[in-house]
Amino acid sequence: MKKRTNLAQGKARNGLIAALDVGSTKNCCLIARTNGVAGPEVVGIGHQVSRGVRCGTIVDIDAAEVAIRATVEAAEQMAGENIRQVIVNISGGNPSSRLISYEVSIAGHEIGDADLWRILDPAALAREQLDDHELTHTIPVGYSIDGSRGVRDPRGMYGERLGVNLHMISVANGAARNLAATVGRCHLDIESKVISPYASALACLSDDEAQLGVTVIDMGGGTTSIAVFFDGEVVHAGIIPIGGVHVTNDVARGLSTPLVHAERMKTLYGSAIPSPSDDREIVKVPQMGEEEAPEGASQVPRSMLIGIVRPRLEETFEMVRAHLEATGFDKVAGRRVVLVGGASQLPGVPELAGMILDKQVRAGKPRAIAGLAEAVSGPAFATCAGLLAYAVRNPAEAPVGAYRPTEEPRGGLDRLGQWIRENF
Repeated sequence: MKKRTNLAQGKARNGLIAALDVGSTKNCCLIARTNGVAGPEVVGIGHQVSRGVRCGTIVDIDAAEVAIRATVEAAEQMAGENIRQVIVNISGGNPSSRLISYEVSIAGHEIGDADLWRILDPAALAREQLDDHELTHTIPVGYSIDGSRGVRDPRGMYGERLGVNLHMISVANGAARNLAATVGRCHLDIESKVISPYASALACLSDDEAQLGVTVIDMGGGTTSIAVFFDGEVVHAGIIPIGGVHVTNDVARGLSTPLVHAERMKTLYGSAIPSPSDDREIVKVPQMGEEEAPEGASQVPRSMLIGIVRPRLEETFEMVRAHLEATGFDKVAGRRVVLVGGASQLPGVPELAGMILDKQVRAGKPRAIAGLAEAVSGPAFATCAGLLAYAVRNPAEAPVGAYRPTEEPRGGLDRLGQWIRENF
């Protein structure tokens, strides 16, 4: 990789932001230039096959490093710029998602930035209770003043007690540190880590969906991740270690064919919903070890292929349903589901999801971004596009409408003034 300079130490210096999606089957890097109110414009795109990652977790740090280097360098060459910092996703690591409530006394004075910093500080206390997990997101999902809930931005308001509901998302320390070490070996700094379903939701959801309640299901290669939104905020996130690769493996085992041909057959002929013509349609299946000999290929009806693909997809959605029911967010999310991710593009997947989850399902794709090529603007690239959206919002740790203080109080006079307001 080219030698990096200090000219791109971050988006504040040259207006560049970089998003890096490290997945189980592909890596994607988008470099965008910020244009103020006009939004970001993509100037560099890198897209490579992923190596060394299984079920969203790095299992071979050397292979993963090579793949990430190639991805980032391709984006840098297209952009004509070097990058130093990236916003990166976390698609594994056994995430933990929980809501906590907290309240502080404000002694009747006007609520300001210092109060917001103070009430969001319990995140630091929670780190002591995370054990082997690293805190990734602390998202305020609603404030209250003197018990009155539904406050979106309490600044400028008055009361005796200020409360907040915090959504805290953490991932396993090992997974987070391995990801950081791999990216660091590529001479890159991680500006922020974003859990994959949250990023995908930022790219694909409409404001009304997030407000009324929706479940985003990101069907990746090695994992299927879930984000539940309600009242405009993400209130739950989770990851299931099963994805499109498992469907491909089932096809390879069931038809005794190499993985590359299994992936091709799944993409060209696979479906989640059978049709009456499946028995009459014949698919050629190259046999293991005989792929160079066309006469060695066997022929099977398409119905046999669909009979292998459909059960695994059914199992995936049944696990999603069980996860939502176990966490209590099945009803909170309403009856709306948005499907994204490469594995969601298989024909019939939205219909199958609707039947198993008993919800209204639509196929999602990232909102249009200036400069983003059509080839990398589909559902499979929702996470990377969402990382850009997250970066543009200046890692606010929350969707639109939530609040993060802009200035942390510093110095003895600030602390003295805060103590006086609290006690007098």
